Amino acid sequence: MKHLTEYRDGETAKRLAGEIARRVTRPWAIMEVCGGQTHSIIRNGIDQILPNEIEMIHGPGCPVCVTPLDVIDKALAIASHPDVIFCSFGDMLRVPGSQGDLFQVKADGGDVRVVYSPLDAVKIARENPDREVVFLAIGFETTAPANAMAVKLAHDQRVENFSALVSHVLVPPAIEAIMNSPGNRVNAFLAAGHVCSVTGFSHYHPLCDRYKVPIVITGFEPLDLLEGIRRCVVQLESGSAHVENAYPRVVSEQGNEAARAILDDVFETTDRNWRGIGSIPQSGWRLRETYRNFDAESKFDVSTIRTQESPLCRAGDVLKGAIKPNQCAAFGTQCTPRSPLGATMVSAEGACAAYYNYGRLVPLEAPNKNVAEQA
Repeated sequence: MKHLTEYRDGETAKRLAGEIARRVTRPWAIMEVCGGQTHSIIRNGIDQILPNEIEMIHGPGCPVCVTPLDVIDKALAIASHPDVIFCSFGDMLRVPGSQGDLFQVKADGGDVRVVYSPLDAVKIARENPDREVVFLAIGFETTAPANAMAVKLAHDQRVENFSALVSHVLVPPAIEAIMNSPGNRVNAFLAAGHVCSVTGFSHYHPLCDRYKVPIVITGFEPLDLLEGIRRCVVQLESGSAHVENAYPRVVSEQGNEAARAILDDVFETTDRNWRGIGSIPQSGWRLRETYRNFDAESKFDVSTIRTQESPLCRAGDVLKGAIKPNQCAAFGTQCTPRSPLGATMVSAEGACAAYYNYGRLVPLEAPNKNVAEQA
């Protein structure tokens, strides 16, 4: 299959790992921002074929994982209203709030529905004019254009019983927050190609200049990731720090101009809380004044909800790259996919779920790097 099998070739992967091993002369820590990249790295054992000098740090780029607890609790409160049809993508239904999750609300009689597009929620609202329909609009820049389109469509068609509970977050401010955090160890970043396919990557240049850190845009297949790591190492070893596009088959510097236009029309930037991390200035989107009537948080007056995180869950440290998932005392015992303490164990992009699903149940003190050394 084009752009799939040719990016999974084992012999090419060994050659790339060998080239990385030949170039590296000192320890470097590289963060892959996206949770999808984390899963690909762990599933394919990429971190285990790299030389010992290269440490992969798992970043906060899992949209389900960073959705703050107060947003989940607001979703639970809204979904519990008897006149509400609450719509969400399926990966949000098991994310734990302070008390239960959306599956529990559904089991208790709430009308909670899984949709495959926010436009489905607008359609449901048109078909049920006597009920309020709310869509849980979360995620990074990748999911935001479709959510913006749903709000704009409801506005233009006067579907006034539709609203969105918005919790969108942005990648560049997160990178800046990581670089400014105490004890930060990140030397380079792998940026997510699907985010850059929407926004482009011109906004990464100032980050490279300010923090002297390489940022390489890459995809999700094994060879994409190894090539991105190789380019990071080349820059780090030469003392340079700039943006490189290692995913040109998908990403251009200007991004998707139509998507950017609707994002600019519907959303404005705002400070945003990240689950386990805290508030990052200007790191999210909210609806502009023109579309504020479609803001579910205002419509249902849930802004005063108080939350309580599990004291056992260290998802915040995982999201910041401070620890690996299997370094959390609750990992695999009190916290499993069947009984998760935090969103990082629930999400299909969560680092804790990746470590659990692919057998990384205990920390490895000396990973087997023979593949890279022999290549």
